Amino acid sequence: MNQNRQNNWRKDFLIIAGGQTVSLIGSAAVQFSLIWWLASETASPVMMSIAGVFAFLPQLILGPFAGVWVDRLNRKIVIIAADLFIGLVALAFAFFFLYGNPPYWSVCVVLGIRAVGNVFHSPAIQAAVPMLVPQKELVRANGWSQFMQSGAFLLGPVLGAVMYAAWPLWIILLSDLVGALAASITVAYVKIPDPERRGKEKTHFFHEMKEGATAICQDSKLFIVTAATLFSMIFYAPLSTYYPLMTSDYFRSDAWHASMVNLAYAGGMMFCAILLGRRGSIKNKFRVIHLGLLGMGISSLLCGLLPAEMFWFWVFAALCALLGASSNLYNIPYIAYMQETIAPEKMGRAFSLIGSLSSATMPLGMLIAGPIAEKRGISLWFFISGSVMLLLTFVSILLVLSQKEDKTGQI
Repeated sequence: MNQNRQNNWRKDFLIIAGGQTVSLIGSAAVQFSLIWWLASETASPVMMSIAGVFAFLPQLILGPFAGVWVDRLNRKIVIIAADLFIGLVALAFAFFFLYGNPPYWSVCVVLGIRAVGNVFHSPAIQAAVPMLVPQKELVRANGWSQFMQSGAFLLGPVLGAVMYAAWPLWIILLSDLVGALAASITVAYVKIPDPERRGKEKTHFFHEMKEGATAICQDSKLFIVTAATLFSMIFYAPLSTYYPLMTSDYFRSDAWHASMVNLAYAGGMMFCAILLGRRGSIKNKFRVIHLGLLGMGISSLLCGLLPAEMFWFWVFAALCALLGASSNLYNIPYIAYMQETIAPEKMGRAFSLIGSLSSATMPLGMLIAGPIAEKRGISLWFFISGSVMLLLTFVSILLVLSQKEDKTGQI
């Protein structure tokens, strides 16, 4: 990274992050509206599980391949194309709601198609950040990014609830296109350098996929934490589709209360992002990562113990705030560590592989969680997921402490 870019990285980074935030607000409003419509119309954990599987399936299938193309192609073009694809999918689906209520399964299909764009978008953005930001500023930059994203997740559901009460769904879907255009314009404005590939010879496609896995496995501490997190996600991932049902079915509340849950979660994320952004660097990232995982486990476990009474709904919302803060306490140093230690030309594959493995936990978790939540109640699954996450986090802590000290975890 040249000296001029090191001095101007804040401007370029914040321009891109600002555009992505506008896009996320539109996407969050659309996502909230579609999920709430599906939850209120069906009141079925199985249907919500199916929707969750469709939303995660593209990452599971396409992720490893997408990572190779992210590293091969111009990352700016990949980001813009992915943003516009998501916006155009929302525009096309708007016509279905314009002419009547589409079948429930069509919402699941659209969530899956929109996710195809995210398969390419997420690793491209994460791999582009280290090309703009000096290594010592990565925690700060990721803190800022997560703060703006948390603000989008905070504002998006509230905006979605307002629009859901006032407008038909086909108008709400158009906000996704507006956000995609804003994000594309800001990315087009900023120059994003691509990493130089080592060697000019062409390598085999599947060999490049393997390099992404090797980059993770050769770092023992990163591998341990990643493995523990992925096993935890089998139990934790289904919760993302059950939060609306906890509000509508368990606590018997409405869309406004559901937006309050999202508000609390995003508020917790923003609070943590501000703290880490102000700090700027973390000496022992694995200690903070584990602290975040413990917070997620404790929050989920306690949510599962709450009585189904309106008073306890507000305790549920407070625990969601703790859950949001804990997720960023884990996520920000984890991403920064990968950006610091993995070679730039392999970063797209590494992030895409992590995304694919995380997505694989969703359908597996849904196969287990769906029938249990349907028969025994959603709250039981919150308790189970929190218990398992705490157990696996303690195992990860012990294994990481048993590794020989090196510089990788002490940046």
